[in-house]
This record gives sequence, structure tokens and C-alpha cells, in this order.
Amino acid sequence: MSTSGAEATVRTRVRIPLRFADGFSVTADAVTFHGLTDGLEHVAMVFGDPTEGTPLVRMHSECLTGDVFGSARCDCGPQLREAVERISNTGGVLLYLRQEGRGIGLYNKLDAYALQDNGLDTYAANAALGLPEDGRDYTAGAQMLAALGVRKIDLLSNNPDKAEQLRALGVSVRRRVPTGVFATETNLRYLRAKVDHTGHTITLSSLVS
Repeated sequence: MSTSGAEATVRTRVRIPLRFADGFSVTADAVTFHGLTDGLEHVAMVFGDPTEGTPLVRMHSECLTGDVFGSARCDCGPQLREAVERISNTGGVLLYLRQEGRGIGLYNKLDAYALQDNGLDTYAANAALGLPEDGRDYTAGAQMLAALGVRKIDLLSNNPDKAEQLRALGVSVRRRVPTGVFATETNLRYLRAKVDHTGHTITLSSLVS
């Protein structure tokens, strides 16, 4: 696997029992790394032996508002909960990537929310702030998979760009597996922007705005 010549190694591996608000619980191996190209503290949550067969992998971008506080402006929290259960059932890896706000950071994301309240969609709000619509780079994710010995995956994602970037980095993506649709009255415009702007595979035709 090629990751632009950069190699990462496992730093620490420790067992962590996980418990979610709805009562679902499971145990994962939390893995940290040396040598990640962006220098950020990404972590892999490993379920079972991901080197056996073709593991299910989710690259989940950190979302403090959705993952921790349950914000209904996005679908990040429900996607994280779903991913942990699905991956724990099949075996695989959840890469928790420190890419808040599609890579623009927490404060900028909240600034973008303010612009969205005035009518801009999530991508136009980033652009209005002079920031990339999506600033995420998945080189570190590819490094993490290589360090774990994972070379071929099924990718749990609605985002075609994730699969394209990973393939360009040398990861063999056998197929892209869509996540569930977690639409609410407060995130429907956000989900529609992802479908219209970046071709996310989210079915919204049966939902009413």
C-alpha cells in the first residue's frame, strides 16, 4: 500500500468498553499511532481482527456538536452510533479522524452555522468564510490502515470522495456501503446539500422538508 512514502506505526493499543446513551455496549481496541502525516491525534477503534477477510471500515470525521452533544443540525452522532454497531457485528475498524467541520475546525464550523441561519447551505457558508468547502485529506487514514495491516476494505460511507481518495492512496476499496439515513426537520437542508453538491448516496425523496 502506498501512502505517498510515509509510514505510520502503532503507538498504543488498549481495550475500551463503549456504552451509548441507548444502552448499546461493546468493547473495542483503541489504537494510536506514531508518524501520521498531519500530526493530529487520530484514533482507530478496532473490532475483531481486521486483517481477516475484507473488513468494514468507517472514516468518521470528528463532530463535537453531533457526536458529544447530540446536535440535530447534522447526522454525525447517529452515523457514529450506527457505525460502531455495524462494524462490531462484522469486524473492522472505525477511524475517528480529527477533522471537525469537514476540516475547518470547531469555531469556523459554528461561524458557518451562523451563515446557514441566514440562508446559505453548508458548502456556500464555508466558501463565504474563505474556507474550503471540504478540506479533508485522508492520507492519515490510509496510513492508519496500513499500520494495522489492512489492505482491502469495504467502506461504510455515503461520500464518494472518501473512496476515491483512499484508492488514490493505494487502499483497495472493494465497495462502498451506504450508511442509514438519519433525517430530522433540522438537518434535512444539510443532507440535501450533501446530495446535490457532492453526490452523497442519501435517499431523501420520501422525506418532506
